[in-house]
Amino acid sequence: MATIDLGSWSCPLPLRDHPNIILGHGGGGKLSGELVKHLFLPAFQNDALAGLGDAAVIDLAEQGQAGARLAISTDSFVVKPLFFPGGDIGELAVNGTVNDLSMSGARPLYLTAGFILEEGLPLDVLGRIVESMAAAAREAGVALVAGDTKVVEKGHGDGVYINTSGVGIVPPGVEIGPQRAAPGDVVLVSGTVGDHGMAIMSVREGLAFETDIRSDTAALNGLVAAILEACPKVHTLRDPTRGGVASALNEIAQAAGVGIVLDEQRIPVNPAVRSACEMLGMDPIYVANEGKLLAIVPEEWSEAVLRAMQAHPLGKQAAVIGQVTGEHPGMLVARTGIGGTRVVSMQIGEQLPRIC
Repeated sequence: MATIDLGSWSCPLPLRDHPNIILGHGGGGKLSGELVKHLFLPAFQNDALAGLGDAAVIDLAEQGQAGARLAISTDSFVVKPLFFPGGDIGELAVNGTVNDLSMSGARPLYLTAGFILEEGLPLDVLGRIVESMAAAAREAGVALVAGDTKVVEKGHGDGVYINTSGVGIVPPGVEIGPQRAAPGDVVLVSGTVGDHGMAIMSVREGLAFETDIRSDTAALNGLVAAILEACPKVHTLRDPTRGGVASALNEIAQAAGVGIVLDEQRIPVNPAVRSACEMLGMDPIYVANEGKLLAIVPEEWSEAVLRAMQAHPLGKQAAVIGQVTGEHPGMLVARTGIGGTRVVSMQIGEQLPRIC
């Protein structure tokens, strides 16, 4: 992993005299201003952010979206550890909010970020996180236009927590929501499940598996655009993060008042993730994902959506995994490999906390 060279930053005194975050960096004075001017602004530079007002004012007419609707989302990220195989808290924060917007069919445009920093956090660690966020924002095609920084006393945080909010535009005619799932619809997943949660577990618990397990964290707005191009009448999109595929589909079944039947044999799972789950007594469909989505579409569109997903780099392992039914409303059931069925209920708590 690359080392951040503090000497390369164009930082005047006193910022260069403090290689670690101190309480003064969150006090709103000179240290706060130096941190914003010489770390955050160069990384996230854009015209909307440059004004450094209390709010970014953005003219939506410039987007050429007459009649479009805004989508707004916010999320907080407290993942432990800060860096994990395949990603880090900064990349995760950007991708997570981009994905939340995308699941409404929106085109993500702008993000804000709030940083809660612990006194004593090495400045080069924060620099790595910020640069990772900037790279993720560029990759997703979004701009970080406003932010805030607070510092808490040592021992009152885990280095850094990040809150992100996002704004996007929902194109005219796109109507997507969990309540729109209807009997006869087909359920698709964009790839292997459980990768992120098991990547976090492997690092946090110091577990060694036969092959490396890497987080799947990724921005899904490009994949969603491909899906909508193939099927403008998508009913439901959901990124199965905390609680995994099982929790997401249970929530959709309850919101729409429908039943959902999963085919366990068709759910793609990385062999290393499956082995790790068996070792730890976990079910992959309950394990968190950060770069996968569920799509529920009318049956007549399912083949076109599957082809579109598989043609995209983030959907190469996409599969049809189930169907929506009018039976057992509000419930998720699974067909097992031996021909039986089982009820897949919501978990009471999170089997792996602090995964995002």
